[in-house]
Amino acid sequence: MKWKASIGLEVHVQLATQTKLFCGCRTTDSNAPPNSSVCPVCLGYPGALPVLNREAVRLTVRTGLMLGCAIRATSWFDRKSYFYPDMPKNYQISQYAAPLCEGGAVEVEGEDGIRRTVRLRRIHLEEDVAKSLHIGRRSGVDFNRAGVPLMEIVTEPDMGSPDEAFAFLLALKRILLCLAVSPCNLEEGNLRCDINCSVRPADRSELGTKVEIKNLNTFKGVRDALRHELERQQAALEAGELLEQETRRWDADAGATFSMRTKEQAHDYRYFPEPDLMPVRISVEERESWRAALPEMPARRCERFMQEYGLPEYDARVLTADRAIADYFEEAARGASNPKWVANWMMTEMLRRMADAPSEAWARLPVRPAALRELAELAGRGVINSPTAKAVLDVLFERGGDPVAIVQERGWGQISDAAAVGGLADRVIREHERVAADFRNGKAAALQFLIGQGMRLSRGKANPALLRDELIRRLGSRSESAG
Repeated sequence: MKWKASIGLEVHVQLATQTKLFCGCRTTDSNAPPNSSVCPVCLGYPGALPVLNREAVRLTVRTGLMLGCAIRATSWFDRKSYFYPDMPKNYQISQYAAPLCEGGAVEVEGEDGIRRTVRLRRIHLEEDVAKSLHIGRRSGVDFNRAGVPLMEIVTEPDMGSPDEAFAFLLALKRILLCLAVSPCNLEEGNLRCDINCSVRPADRSELGTKVEIKNLNTFKGVRDALRHELERQQAALEAGELLEQETRRWDADAGATFSMRTKEQAHDYRYFPEPDLMPVRISVEERESWRAALPEMPARRCERFMQEYGLPEYDARVLTADRAIADYFEEAARGASNPKWVANWMMTEMLRRMADAPSEAWARLPVRPAALRELAELAGRGVINSPTAKAVLDVLFERGGDPVAIVQERGWGQISDAAAVGGLADRVIREHERVAADFRNGKAAALQFLIGQGMRLSRGKANPALLRDELIRRLGSRSESAG
């Protein structure tokens, strides 16, 4: 029998606000001392009242607008009751009956190059829970994370394979980074995912028994967990077993899912409107002002980079994966005689040097986009060679400045005069006659040695391509005359 999988995701995104969702405590990094950013509100003390963070609402609505959601003019928060050590109030303030955003979709491109649409059911706002810590035989709870604003993006069960779910998460992350609503750092728990999946015979339209897998914090983990779980469900059905609606956990070391509890229904959480918060009302004017400030979608910007700047698809995808990088490149490429030269420097030296830097660091770089454009021009036109250009970039990273002025100040201009480089080639051949003879006798690697000697004698200033041509011309002509 052929089987068909249905996959839906619940993606929890930690929003990039300065304070928590319902109090003034700072949202701290993952390395902060335990319980160092807490107050009576996020600790759930009796009588402590929540106050809604307006910025969290704005970021959630911006995300909904970017993804084509309908935005509710009036929404409200609910209490979701459950008992767990990391839930200080024994209930979570979330949204159930009236989420901020409904509908919408994410376009996903599969490995086959075909674009598919993954529909969204809702995007709502809720507070995060605390973090349980287990050290040896002792356990504790760190409440720093309790109350941090979480945006939950819930999809319809539109994905049919683990690879498609993986592609969805990559596409969603690009959009979230473009909007700057979250740093999306998986290692710090900024992005976490729950999976809902089922298997049914391919000729049946009704969905199979849904199984939830909780708290995946890597995209690879989502794909691996789905591959195992779908195979487990299929094998069970083929063996005539009945699947139970349940919640399971993924053990990456074992490469398997394990049952945690039978799946709760919505009524098990006893939702009711949060009595300590007023409804959230968003005016048409406010909504449209947020819509007008939306950036270009990453997929659209990628296509435009290919068309406008003549970039290969791979380069365009890399450069549009982060909005800060895309903005920097576009400013540098604007007015360049050859934007591909700028892209090459971005793809190699700039991304390598900025690999561990946060997105916001690009706006503070001493290497201004105009300076990178000028450096790419100098190297592309052969005014300086590649080693010299990298040395100029070192100076720019250290103190900024103008590449032309740096080259002139340090006498780093490239020697591209044919007569001068020809004289250099004659000297190299004279001083290394044995290696020159090896090249004439067919040892191609000998040429690289001779080029290296020429670059050393010129202190890196010789045009390497011209030096290579002059060496080959001289060695070839002498070889012919000797023959």
